[in-house]
Amino acid sequence: MTYTLNVETTVRADAAALWQAWTDMPRFPTWDPREEETRLDGPFAAGTTGWSKQRGTPRSPFTITAVSQGRRWQVETPLPGGKLVIDHEMLDAGDGQVSLAKRYRAHGPMAIAFRLYYGRKIRREMPGSFAALTAEAARLARA
Repeated sequence: MTYTLNVETTVRADAAALWQAWTDMPRFPTWDPREEETRLDGPFAAGTTGWSKQRGTPRSPFTITAVSQGRRWQVETPLPGGKLVIDHEMLDAGDGQVSLAKRYRAHGPMAIAFRLYYGRKIRREMPGSFAALTAEAARLARA
């Protein structure tokens, strides 16, 4: 059983600053209203593990499973009887704009709960997270 949720937006921002903000995982709680704590146990690279705690949820371990510098990264989190795979993607949309996308794929019996509860929560909260990411990228670009 699998459930997939895609959330996307297009923003006007410096792509390098967006990438820097979106891959500096330990800093997420300083700008993303969804994040409470995030720890990375090594460099931002495939194979590195860590954990994150979003507001209102328990702490979850993850492993970075893929990184395509400046374009895409992926994490995988274990779920009871399955896993959650989250893709983060940036594409040049032209004219100083960048398309941002997150794809969540819940595998296993938790896919039902993900669809009924977490998916709704993510759809509601991701516009704020994308706006905060854009603001953090603007701050980094000015620094």
